[in-house]
Amino acid sequence: MNPHPVQAAHEDNDDEMVGQILSRRRALNLLGLGGMALTAGLVGCASSTSGTTTPTTGSGSGTGTTLPSCVVRPALTEGPYWVDERINRSDVRSDTGTGTVSQGVPLSLEFVISKVGTGSCTALSGVMVDIWQCDALGVYSDVSGNGQATTTGRNNLRGYQLTDANGSAKFTTIYPGWYEGRATHVHFRLRVLSSSGGTSQEFVSQVFFDDSVSDTVYSTVSPYTSKGSSRSVRNANDQIYRNGGSQLLLTLSGNAQSGFTASMDVGMNIA
Repeated sequence: MNPHPVQAAHEDNDDEMVGQILSRRRALNLLGLGGMALTAGLVGCASSTSGTTTPTTGSGSGTGTTLPSCVVRPALTEGPYWVDERINRSDVRSDTGTGTVSQGVPLSLEFVISKVGTGSCTALSGVMVDIWQCDALGVYSDVSGNGQATTTGRNNLRGYQLTDANGSAKFTTIYPGWYEGRATHVHFRLRVLSSSGGTSQEFVSQVFFDDSVSDTVYSTVSPYTSKGSSRSVRNANDQIYRNGGSQLLLTLSGNAQSGFTASMDVGMNIA
């Protein structure tokens, strides 16, 4: 029996928007560069080094400033496949019940979380970072319905890590497959924990992958090839990607044979 049922409110779609996508002006305001005080929000920092990084400004066409080194990272949909498994692990490929390991191109994925202050980013430790994604054939674990096979009771490709002193949380997973209606993506959730263990602030979004890389993986590597690469939705016509996903497009190192590595930096403006 599944102790963490999928929320019924999300069962019929994967495009419900969560959170707020910030404009360029709003991003500057959040960083104290637009004449307004900081308020609750979430942005991304370009630098993943530990300690504090200071944004830079310069001349910009028509505005007088360019975006600083901390830029907007939009909050995007949770989707219908979120399950709060609470599995603390860095390697999320296996199902803890059967030991079966999801097959696919290895992907090492790092999230570097920072606290954004007035004009600076500081590494933020103790943030709970969850990821969840489909397998090489486009199927999520521990759900039923919504056009996919029932996988209730399995928990492969799900897990969380707490960020370390450098704000880093690292995962070993696989390159995600695809399913109808969506571009290739991995979901993530950030939770700032209170002293009592509850959640004081959270942020939900997704990371995306270059279509040309996905084409190569899906057409040349097993088991992706058994499904094929004739996807109907690519980044450009994915509704969620069009709502800010280009800012969450991963820069990958590696190749489809040996595997990929990638890092995503996200800043949180918290009290």
